[in-house]
Amino acid sequence: MKELVKTQMLTKEYHGDVCVNNLNLCVAEGRIYGFLGPNGAGKSTTLKMLLGLTHPTRGEMDIFGKRFTPKTKKEILRNIGSLIESPSYYGHLTAQENLRIYQTMLDLPKQNIDEVLRIVRLDKQQHKRVSAYSLGMKQRLGLASALLSFPKLLILDEPTNGLDPAGIQEMRELIRSLPRQYGMTVVVSSHLLSEIDQMAEDVGIIANGNLKYQGPLHRLHEMDRTKTLEEIFLDLTGKDVSL
Repeated sequence: MKELVKTQMLTKEYHGDVCVNNLNLCVAEGRIYGFLGPNGAGKSTTLKMLLGLTHPTRGEMDIFGKRFTPKTKKEILRNIGSLIESPSYYGHLTAQENLRIYQTMLDLPKQNIDEVLRIVRLDKQQHKRVSAYSLGMKQRLGLASALLSFPKLLILDEPTNGLDPAGIQEMRELIRSLPRQYGMTVVVSSHLLSEIDQMAEDVGIIANGNLKYQGPLHRLHEMDRTKTLEEIFLDLTGKDVSL
């Protein structure tokens, strides 16, 4: 299976403190990779390195088969969509108007706006001011922005944060549909075990900046049949992982 993302000894230090330590990620094309770990484990820092938002202290990243360097950065990022932290938007504008700003900046086809609004199920609310949107609707608009270029790789950092159960279910279904319907590869981080268990095919577990497990989710279930999945996670991380 082709590897879309591969890192070698990826490390990030802040003022001498190691936040991400010699990380070797392998993300297969066309699959959903769940990046799981307690808060502060190094998930967001890793995703920011993949997006060029922070520079690794050392190590290498290969994305789409190309080494991530200052020369290749622009070309690689052109094929990546992301939703990191809270989505940004202009509250006084409608969803369509917000997306038109991104579409113009990125020089994308205008029809992409209607298509992504349909995908995230905001097509019937597209002329409503975003300031009147619920939190779940705003999160879906953030996802629409990330999908606007129909990227090969989609990186989502805690996409269900702050959502109610119905919003979580809706976001989960949207994410699960993307590889099948659009051939996208998705990397989604979470500290919620239940979310990754219901969404991902492959998983990487990080704790204290160190990768504790990487592989198919079903293999994790099979590691120790005398223990629940929650107990296996606790053994690997040494910390509480929310259920």
